[in-house]
Amino acid sequence: ISEAVAFLTEKNAKVPQQDEATYYQTAQITNDRYISVGSQADTNVIDLTGDDKDDLQRAIALSLEESNRAFRETGITDEEQAISRVLEASIAENKASLKRTHTEVWSDSPNPHDRKRQENCPVGLKNVGNTCWFSAVIQSLFNLLEFQRLVLHYSPPARMQDLPRNQKEHRNLPFMQELRHLFSLLVGSKRKYVDPSRAVEILKDAFKSSESQQVSFCHLHTIIEWGEKPKNPMVDLFYGRFLAVGVLEGKKFENTEMFGQYPLQVNGFKDLHECLEAAMIEGEIESLHSTENSAKSGQEHWFTELPPVLTFELSRFEFNQTLGRPEKIHNKLEFPSMLYMDRYMDRNRDITRIKREEIRRLKEHLTILQQRLERYLSYGSGPKRFPLADVLQYAMEFASSKPVCTSPLEDVDTTALPGGTTAQLPPPHRGAAQQQQRVSIHKPFTQSRVPPDLPMHPAPRHITEEELRVLEGCLHRWRSEVENDTRDLQASISRIHRTIELMYSDKSMMQVPYRLHAVLVHEGQANAGHYWAYIFDPHQQQWMKYNDISVTKSSWEELVRDSFGGYRNASAYCLMYIDDKKPFLIEEEFDKETGQMLSGLDKLPPDLKEYVEADNKLFVREMEEWDTLQARKLQQEKLALAAASVAHDLEFAQEDTPPERDYRLQHVIVYFIHNQAPKKIVERTLLMQFADRNLGFDERCKSIMKVARAKLELIKPDEVNMEEYEMWHQDYRKFRDTTVFLLIGLELFLKKSYVEALMYLIFAYQYNKELLAKGPYRGHDEELIAHYRRECLLKLNEHAAVLFETGEETEVNAGLSIMNELVVACIPLLLVDEMEEKDMVAVEDMRNRWCSYLGQEMEPNLQEKLTDFLPKLLDCSTEIKSFHDPPKLPSYSTLELCERYGQVMTSLTLSRTPADGR
Repeated sequence: ISEAVAFLTEKNAKVPQQDEATYYQTAQITNDRYISVGSQADTNVIDLTGDDKDDLQRAIALSLEESNRAFRETGITDEEQAISRVLEASIAENKASLKRTHTEVWSDSPNPHDRKRQENCPVGLKNVGNTCWFSAVIQSLFNLLEFQRLVLHYSPPARMQDLPRNQKEHRNLPFMQELRHLFSLLVGSKRKYVDPSRAVEILKDAFKSSESQQVSFCHLHTIIEWGEKPKNPMVDLFYGRFLAVGVLEGKKFENTEMFGQYPLQVNGFKDLHECLEAAMIEGEIESLHSTENSAKSGQEHWFTELPPVLTFELSRFEFNQTLGRPEKIHNKLEFPSMLYMDRYMDRNRDITRIKREEIRRLKEHLTILQQRLERYLSYGSGPKRFPLADVLQYAMEFASSKPVCTSPLEDVDTTALPGGTTAQLPPPHRGAAQQQQRVSIHKPFTQSRVPPDLPMHPAPRHITEEELRVLEGCLHRWRSEVENDTRDLQASISRIHRTIELMYSDKSMMQVPYRLHAVLVHEGQANAGHYWAYIFDPHQQQWMKYNDISVTKSSWEELVRDSFGGYRNASAYCLMYIDDKKPFLIEEEFDKETGQMLSGLDKLPPDLKEYVEADNKLFVREMEEWDTLQARKLQQEKLALAAASVAHDLEFAQEDTPPERDYRLQHVIVYFIHNQAPKKIVERTLLMQFADRNLGFDERCKSIMKVARAKLELIKPDEVNMEEYEMWHQDYRKFRDTTVFLLIGLELFLKKSYVEALMYLIFAYQYNKELLAKGPYRGHDEELIAHYRRECLLKLNEHAAVLFETGEETEVNAGLSIMNELVVACIPLLLVDEMEEKDMVAVEDMRNRWCSYLGQEMEPNLQEKLTDFLPKLLDCSTEIKSFHDPPKLPSYSTLELCERYGQVMTSLTLSRTPADGR
């Protein structure tokens, strides 16, 4: 902890490596003020490891003081400083080749057609090493069309006297130029996604200078030079002002301050307005409104000028004093799509104060009513509470039950217990400890059913008609009174809630509307995570999800699920609202002469248009070269295989297939001969190979092609059954697909990616079984595939059990998800063929692993989850559950397929995990 604080407070601190880099990449992104103590502070290092909350408050105060001082001196806010440190850590982590924590792993497809932009689809940004947060912010800013125009039409200084005079300004120019290039590609590129590496590299170089430690992506005005312009348009877009009115040790003060990204605490609040209300009032504020001089301190914030783009930073980290580390808060926090800021404006100060006082009074009354209601809904003096109306109803049911004249013990035959044994019930006078020994333990899977003749409910032993009549009358009257009181309290509480909700709904307090433009989301914990953004497209009236290279249509419902928190391990960390009365922020540009809306390359200045056109030409050339290369490869492969097949088909066909070199993959003819295909089928297939027009390289090849075509014409239609011919070729295609499923599954298995490997091995086994039904050489070794499919399930089962044993809610749910979605779903596949004894043994091992928990003590919630899950695991049904469509297979050339298949088979031998001893 001391090293971490030292890093945060030292001017020339070194960037942390390895695990530290991962921590700063995620923890600092949201600028939690008590984690980031202020990069400018040289002294007053505060110990955050103790339990004293005053230290934490002083840390927050110091951070605020330092951030205000830093902004006044440099024009750079603490948000920018925090993001600067994040980028440093991100670059350091990339340099150290740390793996990305998000489960989605992708790389550039070698086929440029896979990287081609779909018509009218936005362009994505490639993740160049833990830069998903960079992509989310850049896309949010790019889709602010006014900001986009400012960047695209930025012009560097043209005169010598306007050139930068210091190192910081020298850094800004190349970065701004690169940002223009990046934005222009996002406008007009033919690529599905573009690479921002150059912009990141420029920033990385900037970090080598102690003078340039802070860089902001949320407020890029700090890196844009606007020549002699008296005002900076970026400041106008993102920065506003607020008035701080307060009392410090009895003395009143009033200061105007500038703000950019406005920080809001999340913990303890249910919606955005509650966060804002808390942020606008700090400390004891009563003395502000009184004439008496007191020693109390506090302040209120009132916005005097709001920016067109209003950004809120949601602080979702808190420091765990016990564990000595920050933790991510994913509590639910609602925010509206339309936000009215009137109540926070300085011009509405008086009316807002009146309304706040009224809300405070209503909430006090609401608290009293809720306490009274709670006494009705949770009645009782013991640890267990019940609704009072239900208690009275139960009493009425007991009194109204038919009286019984015998003791409940007299109805039980105590001489014969289940299982044929005899015993005596302990007499009432024996000690409690002795009786407790005979109390049976509840076993959810072996509990006996209740005897049918046992009375359903206890009943009074003796009660007269008069007693019953009086008691029923009282209980009925009391229950009615309780129900009426409960309804009245609930109605009053609802009315107060509604009154509070409508407190600011009059038109005078709805004059400053801000519409939600973008939501930046973080998924994960303080030490790892992934970032993406939801951005509203006003022209399509559609929410879009920007997730690195992937840009897809989304919905408000999906945004709510991922952003509010409380649903899964994801929540919003930044909200970007735009002034709904300033449509120029998101309006498209129109041609002044024609009046037509500008789109694509027409939006760009001449230099950027030329830049994008040049890049598009390179991409088109790349696709053309790819097509030419693939055509040449295909021709060469067909010629080589056709020639080789003539010389070696019979030789290969007579040999047993070694595991690492399956000759059947090298040519269809080998497969046919191995499987004793009809001679006419083999002959026609061979002639079709030589008759392919792509083999016409030279005169010699052309002469062979002509001979093959002539022979094909001599074959009469009734000599070859074309349905049978097509069937054999379909089998060979299925054999190749089975091979691809198998080799990808085995590659993933060797990498211990068992979840991904399982699906490939399942379909490999299924396809292979269908082939082997037609002949022993139609497919691969069935026991080999069965072994690795079985091993995959066993390893997933063990991993899920280990997660369950942690007892942590997130880990337990993840383990049960693996079991329900993968293991349980696959067990029928192992049981359907009872001849495979090893599969049966594996199923029993998996079931025994979970049944072993039955006799163990565990928390009630774990016991409940286990009780709910076990019947699914123990289901003996062999009904095969439907799986999704098989994974999409890549297209391999014959050479690539043979090489990869040989490599994976060799790796299996070297890894010493052979199937069934082979």
